[in-house]
Amino acid sequence: MTTPSSSARPGGTVLITGGAGFIGCAISAALVESFDRVVVVDSLHPQIHASGRRPPELAAAAELIVRDVTEAATWDDVLATVTPDVVIHLAAETGTAQSLNESTRHTHVNVVGTSQLLDGLNRHHKLPRRIVLSSSRAVYGEGAWRRADGQLFYPGQRTSVTLEKGEWDFPGAEPVAMNAAQTFPAPVSVYGATKLAQENILQAWAKSYDVETVILRLQNVYGPGQSLINPYTGIMSLFCRMAMGGKSIPLYEDGDVRRDFVLIDDVSAAIVAGAISTRVQGAPMDIGSGEFQTIGTAAGLIARHYNAPQPHVTGQYRQGDVRHAWADVSAAADVLGWKPQYSLTQGIDLLADWIDAQPGVQPA
Repeated sequence: MTTPSSSARPGGTVLITGGAGFIGCAISAALVESFDRVVVVDSLHPQIHASGRRPPELAAAAELIVRDVTEAATWDDVLATVTPDVVIHLAAETGTAQSLNESTRHTHVNVVGTSQLLDGLNRHHKLPRRIVLSSSRAVYGEGAWRRADGQLFYPGQRTSVTLEKGEWDFPGAEPVAMNAAQTFPAPVSVYGATKLAQENILQAWAKSYDVETVILRLQNVYGPGQSLINPYTGIMSLFCRMAMGGKSIPLYEDGDVRRDFVLIDDVSAAIVAGAISTRVQGAPMDIGSGEFQTIGTAAGLIARHYNAPQPHVTGQYRQGDVRHAWADVSAAADVLGWKPQYSLTQGIDLLADWIDAQPGVQPA
């Protein structure tokens, strides 16, 4: 992992919520090198952690506390012995489609979990210097589109009627990259709404107490270490498991959905930079690969890696999915000195090689 030039070893204590998950494990080794003490609070939810045991990918020097972030008692116990200088808030329910069916669960974890953390810090008089929030591109919804005359507009959520007709795009317009300084957030999923609520709650609280905030809106994160059992996240790993079984990967809509697939290594570097950089600014920043790929392109690369049949278009769709999404990463480059390093081809090879090396992995 490349350390941005604008950073230094801060020392002290870093507290990571949801730190035993995909991203938390990936950043743990670098955090151990940068901080004197690394404390992870995670519930080890069975949807992610089937065994209920500490994941081996979590750095050995990281202290794991198995507790629920939504309970006030968790923070009374944790903060009795932990005084965080930096908090990295990763804990969240992340399934876009699942959030429509389990809105209470997503709202409880993402919103109440955030407010309980902040209340606990305040209650114990242990305000950190900085809080880094892992947010999501889902806050933008469909984002902004540009008409032929150059005018930007916000089309809002696609309806069941238009989707049933196969009207995937918005006629006479093209999507534009998501940029936190320019794109107005308008989530079209419960998950996206809760992530925007996290941002708003954190910023209102932090400004009142002069706590620095680093808010990173992540695009589609993938790579070695992601859950192979969670059906609501990880489309890239699902595609790999289909291809390894010799199946043709099914493509929703027309296969031309645009996504910004960003490798976990690049995401990890961005979050660590957010935690240790000597430069911060409170406005959200976008984290992605810096370019878009279609779902069809990504699936085709995976199929070629496994010598599987070419992907096929199904015309199916999911409620809550946006048509196109990719990030303008210039703010993170300017503020944190961070830039993505991996191409989609490199990332797919790394992911596929990792999946192939996992014992007992079954084709999908």
